[in-house]
This record gives sequence, C-alpha cells and structure tokens, in this order.
Amino acid sequence: MAEPRAHKLVEKSQVGPAISKTTSLPLTFLDLSLAGPVYVRRQFFYKYPHATHYFCETTLPALKHTLSLTLKYFFPLAGNLMRPPPPHKPFIRCTDDDSVTLTILESKADFNHLSSNQPKNLKELDHLVPKLTCTTIHEEDTFIFPLVALQVTIFPNHGFCMAITYCHVMDDRCCSHFMKSWSSICRSGGVDLTLVENSPPCFDREVLKDPKGLEAIFLGDYFEERSTWKDKLIIGQTPKRACDDGDYVKATIVFGRDDIESLKTWVLNHWKKKDEFKAPKYLSKFVVTGAFVWASLVKARYGDDDNKEEMKEEYFRFAADCRDRLDYPIPATYFGNCLTKCYATLKRKDLKGEGGFVNAIMAIERAITSMKRKPLEGAENWKTLFTKMFVLGSTLLVTGSPKFTVYETDFGFGRPIKVEMLHSFKCMSLAESTNEDGLEVGLVFRSGEFEYFISVIEQQLVAFKSL
Repeated sequence: MAEPRAHKLVEKSQVGPAISKTTSLPLTFLDLSLAGPVYVRRQFFYKYPHATHYFCETTLPALKHTLSLTLKYFFPLAGNLMRPPPPHKPFIRCTDDDSVTLTILESKADFNHLSSNQPKNLKELDHLVPKLTCTTIHEEDTFIFPLVALQVTIFPNHGFCMAITYCHVMDDRCCSHFMKSWSSICRSGGVDLTLVENSPPCFDREVLKDPKGLEAIFLGDYFEERSTWKDKLIIGQTPKRACDDGDYVKATIVFGRDDIESLKTWVLNHWKKKDEFKAPKYLSKFVVTGAFVWASLVKARYGDDDNKEEMKEEYFRFAADCRDRLDYPIPATYFGNCLTKCYATLKRKDLKGEGGFVNAIMAIERAITSMKRKPLEGAENWKTLFTKMFVLGSTLLVTGSPKFTVYETDFGFGRPIKVEMLHSFKCMSLAESTNEDGLEVGLVFRSGEFEYFISVIEQQLVAFKSL
C-alpha cells in the first residue's frame, strides 16, 4: 500500500486588491540588477491548536479579506513583472484583473521539528513555500513573472506556516512593511487600517537620483543576463533551487547577548594591544557575529586546504539600506530596491589563522566605513566583482536583518515562534533573537557538516569567554 501523501492541497485561490488599479510602474536603476528570476522566500511559523476545517471556516476568510484590504495599498504586488526584449526596460504592469495566489495545504510533517532551530532537511522546508512560475508572450519574447505568491501550510492541532515568495524588485524592508501592514489589519479584524494609512508605500520613482549614469550600465548588464534566460528557465516551472542538488539541511544558531558581548570584549581588548591599529569605540552585533561566523565557516570547511587553495579569495557580501544614507531624502516607506552592495575580502589563510576573527572584523568594518562615506561608490563594477566572487573566489552572502523585526509579525495568533528564510549553501540569514537581545543566524550545510561546524563554534566561544 502506498504511503499517504505528507502534503495535501486544501485550496488554491486568487485574492485581488480591494480596489483595482490599471497602471504601470517602472523599475529604477537599483532594481535592474535584481530584475531577473531572483526570489526571496520567508516562512513564519505560528502555534495554532485547531483542526484544518476550523482554520478554513474561521481564520482563512479573515486572512483573505484583510489581504485584499492590504493589497489596495500595495497594489503592484498583485501585478506582474514584465520583461520585454531589448531595448525595452522591464516594468511592473498592474491591471483590473490582478491577484495574488494564496495556496492552502495540510501537512502530516512534524511541526515542532520544522519550527525548531535544529537541522532540517531543506527539501522539507521547500514544500512549505509557494512557487512563482514564469510565462511568456511568445510572439513578443516577453517574460512574465508574478511578483508575489503566498502559502499557508496547516499542521492540524499544532500550528501553521505562513510563507511568502517574492521577486526581488522590492527589498526586504518593503516586504516587512507589507507583512506588518497585513498582520496589523488582520489582528484588528479588518477594522483598523491606521498603520498602513499613516505610512503607505511610496511608489514615486523620481525620489531616486542617478547622477553617475548607473542606469545605462545596469541596463546593459541586465540585457546581457536576460539573453541567457531561455537556457536557464523552463517556462511554466520555477528556477532550480539549492535543495535540488543534494542532501542539505538548514539550521539556526542563536547568539545570545552574553555570547555577543564576550566576542566584542575579546576583539576590542585584542585590538587595543596592537599599536599599529586604532581600536574602535563600538562594534555592532552584526559586525561581530558576521565576522565570527565567516571565520568559523572558513576554518571548518577548508581546514585541510593545500598552500595553493590557502591563497584563494574569500568574500563576505552584504546589502545596506540607502534610504537614509544618500545626499537627498528617501521616504522610509519607498517601495522598490534602495540597496547598495558591500563586500569584505580576505585571503583564505588570513581567515583560518590565529587572527582570523580579528581580520574578519577589520575587513567588514572597512567595508561599512566605505559604504557610509560613499554609498554607491564602485557600483558600476558590481557585475564584474560579482562574477569574480563566484568564479575565482568563495562567497558568503548575508540575507535578512534584525532591523526588520520579523518576530513582530502578529496576525492575531501571537508572535511567530520561528521565522525562516530559504536560501542556498552560500548564504547566511540574520534575524533578531526571540527571547533576548541576540541574533539568529541561519546556515545551510551539507549532510553531516553541521555537527562539526557547531563544535568549532562552541569551542571558540568557550575559549573567548575564558580569556
């Protein structure tokens, strides 16, 4: 007898904005490098001790109704990203028929395990996120991508997972704005629209200036990348994911306040002892935790490298929000991408050695200092550097941020007990800790690798705290 399916489709519906709006929204120069099949996938796990039929009869109608109300303000999310052939620029098209797909599944999987910090098979988590599929207008050779898809997976009598997949023509800050607005409206029973009415998304494309002529450069890079899409995309399917290639697990490592303060104290004391360096008065928890994880990963993954591999470049890449960093004002609720790309670079041997942690701190601090001084300096070379990172070097990309306060996304069932991001082996995700002023670091490991890495982390933490 065949085993029962772990996931059962309950319903798939289309939810449109409460008020439709036919228009188009151009992309800015900061959107163009992310206008390809680049997706962000985030999951919110909530306790919910009720059966599936109860969810469908009581909770689902409220979610649909308030989603429609929220999309009235975030109407482009119900539209499609249009990618016509050159020389035309990509743009977001909104019509009266627009809607967002909301899929409801029931799962027999272990909710407590999937919502824990323990290593979880990436394929199991992948079942919980909705897919965005590409279509084409063949005679025009135009690629069409929905911007957003939503999925709720119910684990009867235990909880549910609310998951969002979206194209990266909006950044994480925009997604957080959307999810917080929706959850706030839902929590009020659809009555209180204060949050979104007081801070509606800003769609004004003129707020971003391009004095360096970056759009022409980024558009050329976009057209070059677009020419490869037919080989990469199977129309009607989603792009290949990291979990398709092997047995990977996703795990979360929580760095508590004491852990982070111990790392800060050790680094600052070590730095002050070196006359040739001027120690900073303050180190952020992002810098300290990011540097510690970066150096630890390199030590764990490349401990047995030969001398030639020791000279390989290691990159730590992260994005910085430019809304309050440019020479002119950008609204906090600006809808789109307002990100600059930051890179820290070191030789592998300099990360693995005794001073690897401090070297990582210094490299990341230099990148941040440079970004604060000139946020878009070197942006014309982003594509060249990106290619170099992945062809000649090894890269750790940071996704998410504790600044988005994802654990405050309360639909009326309490705060989420776990928020996950699905990403590749080359990424680390960041979120605020649920119970103290710490950080959650999400990492993807090959099967069997996590145990060794966590032992490296724990040994170094003990060593730093004892010094």
